[in-house]
Formats: sequence, structure tokens, C-alpha cells
Amino acid sequence: MKIESVSPILSVTDLARSIDFYRHALGFDLAWSWGEPPDIAAVCRDGFEITLTQRAGAKPAGAGHVYLGVSGIDAYYAALLDAGVTVVVAIDDRPYGMRDFRIADPSGNELSIGQVIVGEAEA
Repeated sequence: MKIESVSPILSVTDLARSIDFYRHALGFDLAWSWGEPPDIAAVCRDGFEITLTQRAGAKPAGAGHVYLGVSGIDAYYAALLDAGVTVVVAIDDRPYGMRDFRIADPSGNELSIGQVIVGEAEA
């Protein structure tokens, strides 16, 4: 057995607003949406997919937290600030070997975004 991918599922309060946020503020593409009107959709970027759902009986909106490992973190952080994204924890170098920060989507789900500090991966 080999795990091929992971796709977190985040509950949201307003699917259309969430899709807009992930697409325009975070730079994801809409992969698919389903339902009439849609109540579940996925956004993707660089081979990574996040499913967004606004379905009755789903986990409470805003309860999710995902950690994304990236490259080019400082430029991405600056772009998110320019886009007005809500920063929960400002960017900084952490003692666990990551340079990271945390943002919140419109429903309150949190995304921590981090990059390995050069030289820390070998330690």
C-alpha cells in the first residue's frame, strides 16, 4: 500500500465565498463542484487539493486546521497581506525548524503555511 495523496475536507459557512477566497486570495484553482446549487467543491494548487463543503450534518464550519509546506514563503506571505487575508499568527522562524505563519479563511478554518529553515532539514 502506498498513500498517493491527502485531501483535507473543510466545512464552510458560505461555499461561494470560500471558493472565491481560495481562488483569488490564495491562488488556488477550482477543481470541481457538485450539487445544484453546489454544496461541495474542491480547490487545487500545485497538486494539492482541499475539499470545501457546506452540507447539512457536516462538521462545524471553521473547525479545520491544515498545515501546508511551501517554498517561497516570504513572497507568498507578502502577497497574502496585500490581498487582505486575515493573519492569525505572523510569519517568524520557529524553534522547530520552520519559518511559518497562520491565516484564517472566511469561515474560520486555519491554514498554517511553512517552509523548512535552510540548514534545519539536515539537523
